[in-house]
Amino acid sequence: MPPRPTQSTSALLRHFADLRDGTHGGVSSRQDKERLFAAAVPLLDPHARQALVEINTYLLLGTGEVTATGARRSADGGSEAVWALSWPEQQAAGIKPVILRAYFGAGFAHPHLQSGTVGDWPLNVFDEDQAATELPTLRAMAAADIHNLVFQLGGDVRIIPATVKGLDA
Repeated sequence: MPPRPTQSTSALLRHFADLRDGTHGGVSSRQDKERLFAAAVPLLDPHARQALVEINTYLLLGTGEVTATGARRSADGGSEAVWALSWPEQQAAGIKPVILRAYFGAGFAHPHLQSGTVGDWPLNVFDEDQAATELPTLRAMAAADIHNLVFQLGGDVRIIPATVKGLDA
């Protein structure tokens, strides 16, 4: 008997099956896919917030603010939800906040996850358990984003309060 897929490979298998079949979560109409996307956003919300709160707590020493838009129309006519972490040093540097975004582009077959500076991840979440399995991905996305923001400043780590205070792990 072959080994069971991991949670992350199960999500990829769902994603690739959707690509193969032209569906998302077993539905094929854009309207039904939009409905599933809208239902996935509140399932993802506590996990996206947790990933950003962890960075705020341990790297930014609680100086940041997490905001969320909820599901809304995107500029391209699709749908999106955005979670952002901003903090004083980032704002003073004139760079964007750490961003986690769930989006379903107008011309897309199904939704994706994205960070502000890093590419796309499949988004196939239809229940609370599947949403919870995205936490490691959301953590990795947020970590990559804050890492890339430091690089946008030429490696200036002074935007990370914990590093300035010498609170290295």
